[in-house]
Amino acid sequence: MKAELEGIIRENLIEIIPELEGEEFTNDESFVDLGANSLDRGELITLTLEKLDLDISRIEFVNAKTIRELADLIIEKR
Repeated sequence: MKAELEGIIRENLIEIIPELEGEEFTNDESFVDLGANSLDRGELITLTLEKLDLDISRIEFVNAKTIRELADLIIEKR
């Protein structure tokens, strides 16, 4: 479940920041280090929640700094 969720988040992040396509990065690298600004992070959260068909406030996830942290929070809030 978690690995699948992290995969979805990675795909969404690459959709938002196409420069990451083909790049090596871990699920523990910060969104900022990967080039995501605050608007990108908000879009990432929204896109991920939509793909998972979850109706949870984005505010619940603003403290997530990495793919792994975001996945953990989504699992916790489900």
